[in-house]
Amino acid sequence: MDMKLEVVVLPVSDVDRAKAFYAERLGWRLDADFPINDGYRIVQVTPPGSECSVIFGRGLTAQEPGTLHGLQLTVTDIVEAQKELVSYGVEVSGPFRDETGAFHHAGDAHRVPGLHPERASYGTFASFADPDGNEWFLQEVTERAPGR
Repeated sequence: MDMKLEVVVLPVSDVDRAKAFYAERLGWRLDADFPINDGYRIVQVTPPGSECSVIFGRGLTAQEPGTLHGLQLTVTDIVEAQKELVSYGVEVSGPFRDETGAFHHAGDAHRVPGLHPERASYGTFASFADPDGNEWFLQEVTERAPGR
């Protein structure tokens, strides 16, 4: 049976500020904004090209705003993706790679500045945060591993 990741719930402190960041500043598709009642509101946005959406709002999670770290977006050209985000006024850290050459450590420990020397697929990262501090990573994937 297929199981596809459909939605990630993002903890935010200010729904309208988050909506402005994701839908207006980043240009992610605004799929829904349902103000159900005073304590319950659902906003759904989807990154360009993604099948998985992000939901935030009021009454959706007990997780503290800004505590989601390690969310990942895959891009085919990390340099161009970083330029695009910077043009939207987003502060981006990177590009970098992990000293292990594998994934990346939490936080900024073990980062080696710059692109992967061979520009190997899955080898280069950059990161940015939303206004609450939820952290996103970009990973450059130019050729998918077999079976993916």
